[in-house]
Amino acid sequence: MYSPTIQKLVDLFSKFPAVGPRTAARFVFYLMHKPKEEIEELITSISNLRKNVRNCQLCFNPYEGEAELCSICSDSRRDNSMLCVIGSETDLQAIEKTKKYQGLYFILGGTVSRLKKADIEKLKVKELEKRIKNGREIKEIILALNPTVEGEATTLYLERLLKPLNKKITRLGRGLPIGGELEYADEETLKNALEGRK
Repeated sequence: MYSPTIQKLVDLFSKFPAVGPRTAARFVFYLMHKPKEEIEELITSISNLRKNVRNCQLCFNPYEGEAELCSICSDSRRDNSMLCVIGSETDLQAIEKTKKYQGLYFILGGTVSRLKKADIEKLKVKELEKRIKNGREIKEIILALNPTVEGEATTLYLERLLKPLNKKITRLGRGLPIGGELEYADEETLKNALEGRK
């Protein structure tokens, strides 16, 4: 049994995505061997994350600054007729690295495996509908969710939900492995998936 202070940190780290109790304990013991200055730097960085970073009002991409919109949404060179719906912030970064997509984004906030009301309410579905209804210039909605069971279930749900809005709805082309995640796909595979969307 760990001491209460260590256990508290293990419990907190265990809440991180893909981090179990063993990995969380490794994090804690790693930190215990670090100099005080590095620990202070980590504490300050976490505090600054909450103070300085905000979410874009249109796409929910995190950014720093006083502007109302992130650098992508405020860039007049972007194609505002295309809206790419993705699950997470890391998916946005993966697609941006391809330099193939010049439209706008919407971060849904995850995917769901069960289409239960409680699960769906965790996603930004209402905000997405509002964005599309207010964005009259949007002509194509690209559903670029991970090719996993959860991503597929969420994509099918969104296709049904958005169909009455009379916009062209496409998906990324194949080339992404089933069960894979956008965040880990190489740039060439993502380029091909963007170009082969249907």
